[in-house]
Amino acid sequence: MRLYGGGAGAPLVEEDVRVYGPGRRYTIATKILRPQGAGPFGAIVLNHGVPLTAAERRLESPELLLQTAAVLARRGYAVVMPLRRGFGATGGWFAEDAGSCAHPDYRGGEAAAAQDIMAAYDFARRLPYVDGARMILAGQSAGGVASLYAAATRAPEGLVAVLAFAAGRGGDPLRHPGEACASEKLGQLFAELGAQVKVPVLFHYASNDLFFNAKTSRLWFDRFRGGGGRAEYVLQPPFGQNGHYVFTDGAGARHWVPAVGRFLREHGLPFATRQAT
Repeated sequence: MRLYGGGAGAPLVEEDVRVYGPGRRYTIATKILRPQGAGPFGAIVLNHGVPLTAAERRLESPELLLQTAAVLARRGYAVVMPLRRGFGATGGWFAEDAGSCAHPDYRGGEAAAAQDIMAAYDFARRLPYVDGARMILAGQSAGGVASLYAAATRAPEGLVAVLAFAAGRGGDPLRHPGEACASEKLGQLFAELGAQVKVPVLFHYASNDLFFNAKTSRLWFDRFRGGGGRAEYVLQPPFGQNGHYVFTDGAGARHWVPAVGRFLREHGLPFATRQAT
């Protein structure tokens, strides 16, 4: 346990732990960033995406989300960042492979991701400084889809909202920028999730996302809403060279923080308007 002083505001408590996965067959490398003090704090289980190559998956780290986590922690939340199977320090078999674009198995991939997410979620609810009735699932890219899948299929106790940033699968900015493969197939899954998720959801995208263009992300949102989900869609102006990374880029906070703050407060959830000093 140590203090993290990155960014503006008071130092935060940073801790690295290992969380048992399902059946205690492996452990999940997890970083926690939280305000100082006894709490209780609401908790955000923040989930990373899925890089395109095996080499990139081996390099995945909570450090890539640390600036984002610091923004959330300084607004009153304990942020829990698990590394799922097949990524970074957790290692092991990559269980989230959805297969080919011609015949994708999105359900299988998301079910595997949800197992590790829920292991971290259950661990977070038991922490002495966490308010177990104020839990949020959040994720970027494939991590956003996995968060929705966990919320839908596990109905987690204490869950109050889902934050889905650039949520999607099947994007490749080099081979087909903006055009996700099998987007209609994923849309079918979003409709199913919309029928099952019982908490409000924020879908947040940038208009220059080179993984999923605005037409595609709107399709997925509409399918989720059509299934019965309570959700809001935010399409912000272009960010940098690829808006897919607005949530993970330190300079992007000025774009997504107002949307997140407004969404949470509308649903009766605290979100400090200024970072603690």
